[in-house]
Amino acid sequence: MNGIQKTLGLPVALAVGLSGPAVAAERIRIASEWGSVTATLSDNAAAKALAAMLPLTIDMSDHMRQEKTGALPQPLPEVARQRDFRPGTLGLWSDGDFVIYYRSGRVPSPGIVWLGEVTGDVTMFDRPGEVTVRVEKVE
Repeated sequence: MNGIQKTLGLPVALAVGLSGPAVAAERIRIASEWGSVTATLSDNAAAKALAAMLPLTIDMSDHMRQEKTGALPQPLPEVARQRDFRPGTLGLWSDGDFVIYYRSGRVPSPGIVWLGEVTGDVTMFDRPGEVTVRVEKVE
């Protein structure tokens, strides 16, 4: 055993959670006439169910000048919710409303399901009106 293993009392791979093969996070692209962004999905049942539905076309409308929201073709599983969001948060309001937040804020109870986070600039969604987005897996 090396010094780190002796200090931790466990094999290093087990101590840092690397005992099995690494799992890559699911990445998606959200594209519209306004541009496109990529996002990384969360590791929860709702995000996995969303990934299984892809590709999707979603008609989205502006809501409260903080988000674009649109209906999914079917509900996603219920998982833990949170109330805070920031620009780039992908969320689920209710059980079938996909949300892209372009501002920071807080939603009322019961909160949103965190589906993932955009890795690019979401300011393209910060404009009034409706937009149709295409959501697909990044290969």
